[in-house]
Amino acid sequence: MPKKPVYFYIIISLVIIILIGFIPDTSIIIPVENANASDYNKASFWYYPWGKSITHKGVDIFSPLGTKVIAPCDGLIVKTASNPLGGNYVLMLGAKWRLHYFAHLNATYTVPFSYVHKGEVIAAVGNTGNAYGKAPHLHYAIYTMIPYLHQMDTCRQGIQKIWYINPIELFGKK
Repeated sequence: MPKKPVYFYIIISLVIIILIGFIPDTSIIIPVENANASDYNKASFWYYPWGKSITHKGVDIFSPLGTKVIAPCDGLIVKTASNPLGGNYVLMLGAKWRLHYFAHLNATYTVPFSYVHKGEVIAAVGNTGNAYGKAPHLHYAIYTMIPYLHQMDTCRQGIQKIWYINPIELFGKK
Protein backbone atom coordinates (compact mmCIF):
# COMPACT_ATOMS: atom_id res chain seq x y z
CA MET A 1 0.00 0.00 0.00
CA PRO A 2 1.52 3.39 -0.96
CA LYS A 3 2.43 5.80 1.83
CA LYS A 4 0.15 8.84 2.11
CA PRO A 5 1.84 12.24 1.67
CA VAL A 6 2.33 14.49 4.71
CA TYR A 7 -0.15 17.10 3.46
CA PHE A 8 -2.89 14.42 3.61
CA TYR A 9 -2.40 14.15 7.40
CA ILE A 10 -2.22 17.93 7.77
CA ILE A 11 -5.54 18.36 5.96
CA ILE A 12 -7.21 15.62 8.02
CA SER A 13 -5.90 17.22 11.24
CA LEU A 14 -7.24 20.65 10.25
CA VAL A 15 -10.65 19.19 9.40
CA ILE A 16 -10.81 17.47 12.81
CA ILE A 17 -9.83 20.69 14.63
CA ILE A 18 -12.48 22.66 12.74
CA LEU A 19 -15.16 20.05 13.47
CA ILE A 20 -14.31 19.94 17.19
CA GLY A 21 -15.14 23.63 17.44
CA PHE A 22 -18.70 22.80 16.45
CA ILE A 23 -19.28 20.22 19.20
CA PRO A 24 -22.43 21.34 21.02
CA ASP A 25 -21.44 23.40 24.05
CA THR A 26 -22.89 21.57 27.02
CA SER A 27 -22.13 22.09 30.67
CA ILE A 28 -18.73 21.07 31.91
CA ILE A 29 -18.14 19.03 35.03
CA ILE A 30 -15.55 19.70 37.73
CA PRO A 31 -12.52 17.85 36.35
CA VAL A 32 -11.56 16.12 39.61
CA GLU A 33 -13.38 12.96 40.62
CA ASN A 34 -15.85 13.54 43.48
CA ALA A 35 -14.86 17.21 43.83
CA ASN A 36 -17.40 19.89 44.67
CA ALA A 37 -17.48 23.64 45.29
CA SER A 38 -15.87 23.27 48.72
CA ASP A 39 -12.68 21.94 47.07
CA TYR A 40 -11.78 25.26 45.41
CA ASN A 41 -11.85 28.97 46.19
CA LYS A 42 -14.46 30.73 44.06
CA ALA A 43 -12.38 33.92 44.14
CA SER A 44 -9.19 32.29 42.82
CA PHE A 45 -9.83 32.95 39.12
CA TRP A 46 -7.97 36.06 37.99
CA TYR A 47 -6.59 36.57 41.48
CA TYR A 48 -3.84 39.19 41.77
CA PRO A 49 -1.03 39.10 42.90
CA TRP A 50 -0.07 35.50 42.20
CA GLY A 51 3.62 34.52 42.12
CA LYS A 52 5.61 34.50 38.87
CA SER A 53 2.50 34.46 36.69
CA ILE A 54 1.35 37.74 38.36
CA THR A 55 -2.35 36.83 37.97
CA HIS A 56 -3.93 33.43 38.67
CA LYS A 57 -5.67 32.55 35.41
CA GLY A 58 -7.47 29.40 36.49
CA VAL A 59 -8.88 27.57 39.49
CA ASP A 60 -7.02 25.25 41.87
CA ILE A 61 -9.07 22.22 42.85
CA PHE A 62 -7.60 20.53 45.94
CA SER A 63 -7.78 16.77 46.32
CA PRO A 64 -5.60 13.93 47.64
CA LEU A 65 -2.53 12.95 45.63
CA GLY A 66 -3.47 10.55 42.83
CA THR A 67 -7.18 11.45 42.68
CA LYS A 68 -8.52 10.94 39.15
CA VAL A 69 -8.62 13.96 36.84
CA ILE A 70 -11.50 13.58 34.41
CA ALA A 71 -12.35 15.29 31.14
CA PRO A 72 -14.83 18.10 31.91
CA CYS A 73 -16.30 17.78 28.39
CA ASP A 74 -15.67 15.93 25.15
CA GLY A 75 -12.45 16.90 23.41
CA LEU A 76 -9.22 16.12 21.62
CA ILE A 77 -6.03 15.78 23.64
CA VAL A 78 -3.58 18.15 21.98
CA LYS A 79 -0.52 17.79 24.20
CA THR A 80 0.87 16.05 27.26
CA ALA A 81 4.14 17.45 28.55
CA SER A 82 5.91 19.14 31.46
CA ASN A 83 7.18 22.65 32.17
CA PRO A 84 8.69 24.42 35.21
CA LEU A 85 5.49 26.25 36.27
CA GLY A 86 2.72 23.79 35.45
CA GLY A 87 4.74 20.62 35.98
CA ASN A 88 3.12 17.68 34.22
CA TYR A 89 0.19 18.94 32.17
CA VAL A 90 -2.44 18.00 29.60
CA LEU A 91 -3.90 20.36 26.99
CA MET A 92 -7.29 19.46 25.49
CA LEU A 93 -9.27 21.11 22.70
CA GLY A 94 -13.01 21.21 23.40
CA ALA A 95 -16.19 22.82 22.07
CA LYS A 96 -16.04 26.40 20.76
CA TRP A 97 -12.28 25.89 20.17
CA ARG A 98 -11.59 26.24 23.89
CA LEU A 99 -8.33 24.86 25.23
CA HIS A 100 -8.59 23.14 28.62
CA TYR A 101 -5.33 23.15 30.60
CA PHE A 102 -4.77 20.67 33.44
CA ALA A 103 -1.54 21.25 35.43
CA HIS A 104 0.49 19.95 38.42
CA LEU A 105 -0.43 16.37 37.50
CA ASN A 106 1.06 13.37 39.26
CA ALA A 107 0.51 11.19 36.17
CA THR A 108 -1.15 11.38 32.75
CA TYR A 109 -3.29 8.55 31.34
CA THR A 110 -3.86 9.84 27.84
CA VAL A 111 -1.83 10.59 24.74
CA PRO A 112 -1.89 13.39 22.16
CA PHE A 113 -4.47 13.10 19.38
CA SER A 114 -6.79 10.85 21.37
CA TYR A 115 -10.44 11.81 21.65
CA VAL A 116 -11.88 11.73 25.17
CA HIS A 117 -15.45 11.90 26.43
CA LYS A 118 -16.82 13.88 29.36
CA GLY A 119 -15.99 12.01 32.59
CA GLU A 120 -13.18 9.91 31.11
CA VAL A 121 -10.03 9.66 33.26
CA ILE A 122 -7.13 11.58 31.72
CA ALA A 123 -4.68 12.11 34.61
CA ALA A 124 -4.09 12.15 38.37
CA VAL A 125 -3.91 15.07 40.80
CA GLY A 126 -0.39 15.98 41.89
CA ASN A 127 1.91 18.76 42.98
CA THR A 128 4.47 19.01 40.17
CA GLY A 129 6.02 22.19 38.79
CA ASN A 130 5.76 25.26 41.01
CA ALA A 131 3.27 23.38 43.21
CA TYR A 132 6.05 21.13 44.53
CA GLY A 133 5.89 20.98 48.32
CA LYS A 134 2.33 22.35 48.38
CA ALA A 135 -0.95 20.50 48.87
CA PRO A 136 -1.84 18.33 45.86
CA HIS A 137 -4.27 20.03 43.51
CA LEU A 138 -5.29 20.42 39.89
CA HIS A 139 -4.75 23.82 38.29
CA TYR A 140 -7.52 24.03 35.69
CA ALA A 141 -7.75 26.86 33.15
CA ILE A 142 -9.72 27.45 29.97
CA TYR A 143 -8.23 29.49 27.12
CA THR A 144 -10.26 30.70 24.19
CA MET A 145 -8.97 31.05 20.64
CA ILE A 146 -11.68 33.61 19.97
CA PRO A 147 -11.16 36.67 22.21
CA TYR A 148 -13.98 37.65 24.56
CA LEU A 149 -13.60 41.44 24.38
CA HIS A 150 -16.33 42.03 26.95
CA GLN A 151 -14.08 40.45 29.61
CA MET A 152 -11.36 43.09 29.28
CA ASP A 153 -11.01 45.14 32.45
CA THR A 154 -8.75 47.77 33.93
CA CYS A 155 -6.93 45.51 36.37
CA ARG A 156 -3.29 44.59 35.87
CA GLN A 157 -3.03 42.34 32.80
CA GLY A 158 -6.68 43.14 31.98
CA ILE A 159 -6.06 42.91 28.23
CA GLN A 160 -4.99 39.27 28.72
CA LYS A 161 -8.34 38.46 30.29
CA ILE A 162 -9.96 38.34 26.85
CA TRP A 163 -8.22 34.98 26.25
CA TYR A 164 -9.39 33.26 29.46
CA ILE A 165 -12.71 31.91 30.65
CA ASN A 166 -13.59 31.44 34.31
CA PRO A 167 -14.13 27.67 34.62
CA ILE A 168 -16.11 28.08 37.85
CA GLU A 169 -18.87 29.89 35.97
CA LEU A 170 -19.23 26.90 33.63
CA PHE A 171 -19.36 24.06 36.18
CA GLY A 172 -22.80 22.53 35.75
CA LYS A 173 -24.11 25.38 33.60
CA LYS A 174 -26.64 24.28 31.00
